[in-house]
Amino acid sequence: MEQREDQDQLAQAPSGGDEAGRAPRGPGEHTRLKARALYWRHWTMQQIADELAVPYSTVASWKTRHKWDDAPPIARAAEGTLERYLALIDKDKKTGSDYKEIDLLGRQMERLARIERYREGGNEADLNPKRRHGARAANAKKQEAKNLITPEMAARLRADMEGQLHGRQKGWLLTSTAFRTRMILKSRQIGATWYFARERFLVGLETGKNQIFISASRAQANIFRAYIVQWVQKVCGVTLKGDPIVVQRGAVPGSAEGDPIEALDPFELHFLGTNYRTAQGYHGDVIIDECFWIYGFEELFKVASAMATQKQYSITLFSTPSTLAHEAYPLWSGARYNRRRPKADQVQIDISHEALKEGQLGADGVWRQIVTIHDAVEAGFDLVDPAQLQQQYSLEEFDNLFRCVFLDDSQSMFPFQLMRRCMVDSWDAWAHDFQPYALRPYEGEVWLGYDPNASESGTGDDAALVAVAAPAKIGAKFRVLEKKRLKGLDFAAQAEAVREMHDKYNVTKIGIDVTGAGKAVHQLVSKWFPMAHAITYSVATKTQMVLKAKNVISSGRLEFDAGWLDLMQAFMAIRPEITRGGTQVTYVASRAGDTGHADLAWAVMHALAFEPLDITEPASGGTTVEIFDDA
Repeated sequence: MEQREDQDQLAQAPSGGDEAGRAPRGPGEHTRLKARALYWRHWTMQQIADELAVPYSTVASWKTRHKWDDAPPIARAAEGTLERYLALIDKDKKTGSDYKEIDLLGRQMERLARIERYREGGNEADLNPKRRHGARAANAKKQEAKNLITPEMAARLRADMEGQLHGRQKGWLLTSTAFRTRMILKSRQIGATWYFARERFLVGLETGKNQIFISASRAQANIFRAYIVQWVQKVCGVTLKGDPIVVQRGAVPGSAEGDPIEALDPFELHFLGTNYRTAQGYHGDVIIDECFWIYGFEELFKVASAMATQKQYSITLFSTPSTLAHEAYPLWSGARYNRRRPKADQVQIDISHEALKEGQLGADGVWRQIVTIHDAVEAGFDLVDPAQLQQQYSLEEFDNLFRCVFLDDSQSMFPFQLMRRCMVDSWDAWAHDFQPYALRPYEGEVWLGYDPNASESGTGDDAALVAVAAPAKIGAKFRVLEKKRLKGLDFAAQAEAVREMHDKYNVTKIGIDVTGAGKAVHQLVSKWFPMAHAITYSVATKTQMVLKAKNVISSGRLEFDAGWLDLMQAFMAIRPEITRGGTQVTYVASRAGDTGHADLAWAVMHALAFEPLDITEPASGGTTVEIFDDA
C-alpha cells in the first residue's frame, strides 16, 4: 500500500520542468513528452524532429517553453523509470526476468518518491521509514544492540563465576575488592588472570567504572580480553566487540512503583601493552598483570596511578616473583613509600609468607597477599599436583615458580637487568612485517633452534622449538617470532613439530642438539632438510654459544615479546660452573634430575650460533676465496 502511494505521488508532481511526471492529456502532448524523453537521453533536436516527424522549430519551442534543461536529475530518472515500468506492464507475455525488473523498478520508484517528498520540505523519516519514530530512538536501539548486557545477564554471570571459584579466589572476591590498592604475589598457574578478568568485568557491570588492563605486551593483555569474551559468550550468548570494548548496561526499573525506567551508563574495557604511555587520558580501575616482570615499572605505575586518581577507582597488581632488583620490589617491600620521608614517618612492612598468607593491609595503604601453590591446593584448588611439580623442577626453580621466592640473579650470565632490554611489545614493535595469525606470519629469513627431550621416549624435561628472524643486515636485530614447548613427544613427533614450523616460515637454517633424542630427530629432519646442523654439546661449544648470546643481548640485538616470561626465566637460569676436573668453566641451568631445563634459552642460542662471533663473516662460517693474478 505504501509503495503504491509513493508511486502515485511520483507520477503526480515531481519538481523540475513544468510538466515533468504528469500523464499526457492527448496525442500532441504524448508526442511532446516522447520528444522530451529523447532529449534527456542526449538526442539532438534534429534527430528528435526526424524520429517523430515534427518540425525542428516545434521541438525547439517545446524545449524552451517547458524548460527541459531546468529539470533536475531526479525528475529525469523518475520519468525514465516510469516509462520502462509501463512498457513492461504492457507486455502480454512476461518472462521471469521481466517480473524481476518490474519489482526492481517499483522499488526504485518508491525511493525516488521518498527523495521527492524530502526535497519538498519533508524530514529524515521520508528517506528512512525506520526513523519515523524519531532519530534518537533509532540510534538508541542501534547502540543497545551492540555489547548489551542486561541486569539479568549480569546476575547470571555473577552466579556462574561464584560457582567456579576455589578457596583463594573466593577470598579475593569477598575480602579484598574494597581496598584501593591490592598487590598479590602468587604461584604460577593458579587461575589469577582468569579470576581478575571476570572480577573486574563484574565490577564494571555493577558500578559502571571503566576497567583498564595493563600487561607487559599487548598479546599478554589480550589474554584478559579472551577470557572475558569467551565467558560472556558462553553464559549470555553475546559476543563482545570493539577496541576498546564499550559495554552497554541496559536499564533498571525506577526505585518506586510508577517511576520511569533508569538507563545505566556504559563502561569501557581497555587492554594495553606498552602503549599505556599514550593512554594517560583514560580513567578507571587499573589491573596490572605480572608487574614483577614489566620493564620500566616505575614509569608504568606513575601512569597507572594517574588513571586511578579519583578515590572511586582502585589499582590491582599481581605477579609471580622475578628478582630482588626489579623496580616493583620497593612497592612490595614498602621501601617506595619510605622514600624521601622523615625517619619518624617511615613504616615497616612484614612481607613474610606467614604474615601475608591470609592477606594484610599495610601501613602504606597497600593490601598484600602471598599465595603459594601449597596455599592454593590447601584452599581447594585441585588442578595441580605439587609433588609432581617438585619432581619436574629443581628446588631453586620450584621455589621461584610455585613458592613465591624471589630470584637472586647475581650469579646468572643473563641477569634481569640485562634481559629486560630484549622485551618488546611485538604487536606494536613488529607490526610492519609480522602478522602472528597469518598463514605466513613473516616473509624474511628465519632460523630454527631446537633443544630436544632428554630421552627418545619423550620423558624428561620439555623440548623447545623457536623461530628466530635472522638479521636483515650486518648488525641488525634477531627477533624470536615464535616458541613452542613440547612435552611427552617421542623423537618422530618432535621431528614433525620441526617440519610444521619449517613450512610456516622461510627457513634457511636449522640447529639441533643431537644429545639424547636429538640425534634421532636430526636424522629425520635431515631427510627433508639436508642442511640441518647437528650441535654436539661440549664445554667449548656451550661456552661459545653462551658468549655469543651474551654479546648479542648486551648489544641490544635480541628481541622477544615482553609477555614471554618463560623465555626470560630460561635465560636467567643459566650460570657458570666449574667442571668436575676443576680446570674449566662451563655453563649450566637449573636442572631437574640429570637433564637440562632452560630449554627455550638453549634453543634460541642454537639459532643465534649461526652468526659467527665476528659478525662481518658470512653466517655459519662461510669461506672466502681470493684469486691472485700471476701477472
